[in-house]
Amino acid sequence: MNYVSALPLDHVRFQRGFLAGRARLVREVVIPYQWEALNDRVPGAEPSGCVHNFQVAAGEKAGKFHGLFWQDSDLAKWIEAASYRLATHPDPALEAELDRLIATVAKAQAADGYLNTYFQLVEPQNRWANLRDCHELYVAGHMIEAGVAHFRATGKRTLLDVVCKLADMIDRTFGLGPGQIPGYCGHQEVELALVKLARATGEKRYTRLAAYFINQRGQEPNYLLEELKRRGETLPWHMHFDGLGTLQAVKPVRELTEPVGHAVRQMYMLAAMADLAVETGDDSLLQSCRTLWTAIVRRHLYLTGGVGSEPYGEKFAEPFDLPPDRAYSETCAAIGVIFFARRLLDVELRGEYADVMERALYNNVQSGMSVDGTKFFYVNPLEVIPAVTKRRYECHLFKTQRVGWFGCACCPPNVARLFASLGEYVASQRTDGLALHLYADGDLRFTVAGREVRLAVRTDYPWTEDIAIEVRPAAAAEFTLHLRIPGWCRGARLTLNGQSQPLAPVNGYVALTRTWQPGDKLVLTLPMPVERIHADPRVATVAGRVALQRGPVVYCFEEADNGATLSALTLPRAAPLTARHDPALLGGCVVIEGPGTRDQITADLYQTAPPATTPVTLRAIPYGLWANRGEGEMRVWLRES
Repeated sequence: MNYVSALPLDHVRFQRGFLAGRARLVREVVIPYQWEALNDRVPGAEPSGCVHNFQVAAGEKAGKFHGLFWQDSDLAKWIEAASYRLATHPDPALEAELDRLIATVAKAQAADGYLNTYFQLVEPQNRWANLRDCHELYVAGHMIEAGVAHFRATGKRTLLDVVCKLADMIDRTFGLGPGQIPGYCGHQEVELALVKLARATGEKRYTRLAAYFINQRGQEPNYLLEELKRRGETLPWHMHFDGLGTLQAVKPVRELTEPVGHAVRQMYMLAAMADLAVETGDDSLLQSCRTLWTAIVRRHLYLTGGVGSEPYGEKFAEPFDLPPDRAYSETCAAIGVIFFARRLLDVELRGEYADVMERALYNNVQSGMSVDGTKFFYVNPLEVIPAVTKRRYECHLFKTQRVGWFGCACCPPNVARLFASLGEYVASQRTDGLALHLYADGDLRFTVAGREVRLAVRTDYPWTEDIAIEVRPAAAAEFTLHLRIPGWCRGARLTLNGQSQPLAPVNGYVALTRTWQPGDKLVLTLPMPVERIHADPRVATVAGRVALQRGPVVYCFEEADNGATLSALTLPRAAPLTARHDPALLGGCVVIEGPGTRDQITADLYQTAPPATTPVTLRAIPYGLWANRGEGEMRVWLRES
């Protein structure tokens, strides 16, 4: 297999444009804001207790534990995001703050390596007693990821040593040997974290431990059922529908053919399986990844790149059950889609993986954070009527406006760590050169055959169609540039130094192999007409409706532009649609406008005559930017006539 890896974060520097703006927002606003939230200093936001809990566990202050079993993971994800920020934009003040926090975390760690403030402060006698529900290994996984990120960003081992000690304790505790626990976590995460730790330290036993957790899942006798019997409990409410399927533990992972259960857990597990397929050469794991990828994108993926349509259990539903109004589409689940897709790109260069990664990034994940970086969505529906949504889904974290923090705040720091590490998703270093997956204005550098090469990418993607790339090798060098031609694009064009080039993409990428000279210039044009999207008729809840997409961006209709009762609107099939850039709207974006009709409201609930209609001008904005102008109705799918 051609060697593939992400570029180091400091080898990618965003300059301008949409993704650069999001990355800058995370650096300058989101990370500082979330630090305040984790310290319970944001007025009106739900208290976090994260920093407080570690300070109490470290003996630095008196107090009681606050929050959920897995509260520590919020802080771990923030440490990871802050570390990525240091890798790209050094900040002595932030680094000093992290040093102080890491010293507290180290003091909180038990002598044997265990680290979980809930169980250390509240139930020390119940360590590892409820793997199904209590997320101890999940929390450990996020702390391990934080330790690896901090080490890579700063070269310091302060947190890495803590998480190695933690991982060593887990390695001693779990397995099939004498005196070990033959179990695994109810929420996958530690598996992919252990692979990261193995890569950072060179310790292959961490990879073996990750493989154990994946391979043991769902085996008979089922550990989680045995654990349940020992506690004398029955299945909790959220598992009544599909039992251990909620945890992807009803059968061994290689026997799964459809995604099942909690969507975040499923996606994190698949990311770990892809990692292990690369590390161990396990073709059976890779085949399972391919099987489940195909099932997800063909039967379970929302147009916005989200997964998990069922609010009860935050999980996958039946194939094609993708209702827009109760689309759970948790922000973390879409981030998991991106994790999985990116890892599959390390296995094989296929454009479909990058297409889905891009779809989730520009739509579902963008929706998870406000344009000012201080408000967040946990759930990302594709249709909202405020009064109905609030009543129907109040207990399931559905919100019609983003909020400053959650009691279960897994999503906000997850968004932060993703955008802080965007450079890892843009391109892949390959033995023969470089593959570009995402197009964003910025500068990249990589090494091929011992020579450094720089790329200057200039574009206002996804709003404009042209991507200009200047190749700047230190000296003339032969290598291959693999440029992605998105699956949504028809009629792509490419020029090299002003001369048209033939395009014959293979698996979604065009490979350009030549001896590159300093100053060679490519211009890739990806036409972005407004397109109408129709769902498979088996997606019954949107039958007879149409959605709009331009390039990778899915659009929605908001009450702020179209008035209330969006269900009264119809888009004629032949209506001309135009796209224009509005620099004053939501930080600058492309809007879509065109003629439509509105059904008139009548006094009767039902009537035999068809409703009278009036002509209107419809306006759609990018879905990822909805709910930034006050509360109101929203929908992605509109009736088509």
